[in-house]
Amino acid sequence: MQSIGLIKPIEPTWRELVHCDREAVVYIDALQGRSPLALDRLISLRICNHSAVCLSELTHMFGRLRPLDPRTSSALKVMRNTIRDIPAHRIVAPDTETWGTAGVLAGILFRLGSYAAGAERKCLNDALVFLQGRNLGWPILTGNIADFDFLNQLVPDGRIMLYRSVE
Repeated sequence: MQSIGLIKPIEPTWRELVHCDREAVVYIDALQGRSPLALDRLISLRICNHSAVCLSELTHMFGRLRPLDPRTSSALKVMRNTIRDIPAHRIVAPDTETWGTAGVLAGILFRLGSYAAGAERKCLNDALVFLQGRNLGWPILTGNIADFDFLNQLVPDGRIMLYRSVE
């Protein structure tokens, strides 16, 4: 496991730096000013790929947020601009086999992690992103330490780069 400001310094190979897949929490932390400086430097200097799964997690807020809440308009504007900045050729969707395997892995994660009812979709999305990165040989960059560390213990040949959010 590699870490940015967590356990040990990151010393990735060139391939790992060129091909990393950002998990949705990375976008949220960066937009809310909670990403560590080392993370900001890494994602500004390197080519990052983006999972279509994360794109769906980001666009979900366009339907979820209440239109009459005064904060909604500005939040959606920021998210719209963030999504617009993602190069279309850097967005990759999981294949059918990954979806099938992710269903099983998500069920295991949900059961062993003692998640509350309703967290099944979250477990599925995390498993999809994790397995997609594994299949492509890309480490997953995420601040979701608990879930991705657990997934990495279940499937040890996946690669993750973890960081802690700045509070």
